Amino acid sequence: MKKILFATGNPTKAKRFSKGLEQSDIEVLSLKDVNMELDVNENGANAIENALIKARACFENAKMPSMGMDDTLYLEGVPEDKQPGLFVRRVNGKTLNDEEMIEHYMGLVKEYGVDGKLNCKWIYGLAVIDENGNESTYTWEKADFYMVDTQSEKINPGYPLNSISKYKNLDKYFTEITEEDKEKLKVNEDHVVEFIKNHI
Repeated sequence: MKKILFATGNPTKAKRFSKGLEQSDIEVLSLKDVNMELDVNENGANAIENALIKARACFENAKMPSMGMDDTLYLEGVPEDKQPGLFVRRVNGKTLNDEEMIEHYMGLVKEYGVDGKLNCKWIYGLAVIDENGNESTYTWEKADFYMVDTQSEKINPGYPLNSISKYKNLDKYFTEITEEDKEKLKVNEDHVVEFIKNHI
């Protein structure tokens, strides 16, 4: 089985593509799995550049196939100086925990949303480095949701915004989506799994 190191210490994020990749005999490892800590300066101009910075740091330290991922968040109607962009967890220089994030973003919905809703878009960047050091990048968007000013009772650790985000066509919180709902939504990231599989 091939192995790829995901530049994250977040177990939830590390599992994001695991199921699909395991079907192709590829095991995803997190930094915790290899007892590694990374202190990288994520100073890229966009999600792809930051993903590359993280993947390169992993590859240089572990000498094995590595991948890094980052994302930017755009909120419709919110002034530029309040757009989260790359810094979804950082506000005014402070790194927010899950609870603080929920509170901050619900506040933005209340201030700039319409009828308690705020249209949003995630822009993802992924970088994969194979065993020979060859780099490949991939980007995609998710704009089928909005944030609301009330919170779901369910929280996904590591993904706090899932508890205030709803799919537009279901009006249902991310945290409350069932397997049946996923079939309706066709929520999958098979295209990302395929990219990783073809470039490891």
